[in-house]
Amino acid sequence: VAGGITNAMKFVDRFLAKEKLALPVEVETRTLQEVKDLLEYAAENNTSLTRIMLDNMVVPLGNGDIDVSMLKDAVELINGRFETEASGNVTIDTVKKIGETGVTYISSGALTHSVKALDISLKIDTELALQVGRRTNRA
Repeated sequence: VAGGITNAMKFVDRFLAKEKLALPVEVETRTLQEVKDLLEYAAENNTSLTRIMLDNMVVPLGNGDIDVSMLKDAVELINGRFETEASGNVTIDTVKKIGETGVTYISSGALTHSVKALDISLKIDTELALQVGRRTNRA
């Protein structure tokens, strides 16, 4: 819709400037090229960009391990100019290796989409509830 990551960032910056808003902006990137494009834009423009999300730059391997080379390359490209956030394929088993790449933040959807539900129920004794209600004049 916006015509790429650079145009999207341009639209955001123009809107924030027009409305005189100073808000932090996080942009999600999925490739090293998107990271490079965003960094080039930021170098040439006054931008509200504060954090770059590096989405799915952690690649699961067949042996249960992960490849973090793309994530590490992205962090090195950004070189501390912006906060970074790793997202995608983050679990309790992978978080340490991801953290060792130097990202600022790590987010994990596994906290919500992989949670095991607790089976609980609430049973109400309606007769007892009515008796209590009558005693307190609430029934």
